[in-house]
Amino acid sequence: MAGATVPEATGAAVTAARHAAGHGRWVAAADVAARITWATGLTAGRPADEVLDLVYTLVGTSLATQESVPAAFALLAAAPDDPWLACRMAASAGGDTDSIAAITGAIGGACHGAAAFPERARATVSAVNGLRLDEVAAGLLAVRASSP
Repeated sequence: MAGATVPEATGAAVTAARHAAGHGRWVAAADVAARITWATGLTAGRPADEVLDLVYTLVGTSLATQESVPAAFALLAAAPDDPWLACRMAASAGGDTDSIAAITGAIGGACHGAAAFPERARATVSAVNGLRLDEVAAGLLAVRASSP
């Protein structure tokens, strides 16, 4: 995302989801690109308590891609300049909170950088889950730097 804003990242995700819809195996489910667009419009500019209710009751918070991915983007649309708040909302949304918070954090981190999240929170997530997030991020940046 190289400094993209959350709305720019959302646009890129919608484009990627539209492209991906033509590949793989078809399943009877809602269109992910359309749901990302709808869900972000639903929550943008709304207060956190309303957002949590809308995401849980309308967008959905299950394991299903057509719910969890739009939910993450919807939470970021509500707090585009505060990915840490969006992650905390994701953790409180109900349902598959760990996956939705991870997606939310990954997108928010790609847009705002690791400094957007408290060091203590990053350390806790890494330690509890046995993750080496700094190494993963450095590796992804190296791949991006070597791409044409």
